[in-house]
Amino acid sequence: MRGHSRGPDPGCAGDPHLVGPDQTLPRAACRARIVSGTDERREPDQLDGVPLPEHQPHLFGHAGPLAAIREQITAGRLPGAILLHGPQGIGKATLAFRIARDILTATGDEDAHRVDEQVIADAHPNLFVLRKQLKDARSFYTVIRVDEIRDLRERMRRTRGRAGHRIAIIDSIDDCNPSAANALLKTLEEPPADTVFLLVSHRPGTLLPTIRSRCHVVALRPLPDEDVRAVLSANGGASDSAQIGEAVKLASGRPRRGFEALMLGGEGVLPVLSGWLDNPLMTPAAHMAIADAIAADKAGAEAGFARELILAALAREAREAAIAGPAQRSRLASANELWDKAHALFAEADSLNLDARQTLTAVLDAIRSHAELHAPPIERP
Repeated sequence: MRGHSRGPDPGCAGDPHLVGPDQTLPRAACRARIVSGTDERREPDQLDGVPLPEHQPHLFGHAGPLAAIREQITAGRLPGAILLHGPQGIGKATLAFRIARDILTATGDEDAHRVDEQVIADAHPNLFVLRKQLKDARSFYTVIRVDEIRDLRERMRRTRGRAGHRIAIIDSIDDCNPSAANALLKTLEEPPADTVFLLVSHRPGTLLPTIRSRCHVVALRPLPDEDVRAVLSANGGASDSAQIGEAVKLASGRPRRGFEALMLGGEGVLPVLSGWLDNPLMTPAAHMAIADAIAADKAGAEAGFARELILAALAREAREAAIAGPAQRSRLASANELWDKAHALFAEADSLNLDARQTLTAVLDAIRSHAELHAPPIERP
């Protein structure tokens, strides 16, 4: 959930669009969100019209993990580092900022209302946020660099600006290059006193094992549809109930994907592809027409979304086959092979700039063949 709002600010007092009337934010904090009448870009993958995680005063979903961490805050047993990991787009960074607010309020000398103001304005002296940095007016660096980790470490070792714990949010730690990751490890090994690192990761398996071992690890899951609907309804602008309902289906538990679906609109090939993945045993020409439609704009947002839908369907099929046990061993082996094949075909198409239609047709053909051999067909949860 990344982006910055246009037009009327949905988190401002007097506009209950983003949150309930008891959760609206003061005008001073809202004004800090607007930079010269244009969107302030803090992340390379921001979505226009969607508030940044630090601008979300309300968290939907992840209630269990949040409650467990709140118990640690109350008991004064906070770990030095918390690793929040799970699929991209499920609200991990929003949860990180919610945890940061709670820690700053519980350990500091200001109330939650004042803490909210400062977090939204990027002005709390005890909160440090590290992301990919701007390279120039139009682009970001592709990684978090070692100098940025060192600068963060030095800033956090200075005299604190306010009573209470200091919090560092790294969103995401996956973006650290090897030198930056090693510099962060040294900091985690000898952290400053009363400091908590909140590390966001989409791919925890790629992290240094020594970093993971120094963290309290919190595994997060895709959200239930009702929570995705709540996120999209709260931030979905003028989208009507039908549009949001279709976006929820396409989201598969990831609010970010739901926002992307709303931006693409309800028309197009995505709902058709989603329906075909529910039942690949449709007429032989159906998947060919889908491939044609997706390939017509292979560099567009719809094509990228379509690829994610396909890979998510393959992951679900492998998971369901694994849960089914030994009786479905051949189905699981076929699903794993299909997953590897799809990834290899997509990677080859990207690296060699191959014909998108041919690649998509090959992948969808393979899905159909798998479904023919291993009933029931691929289903959505």
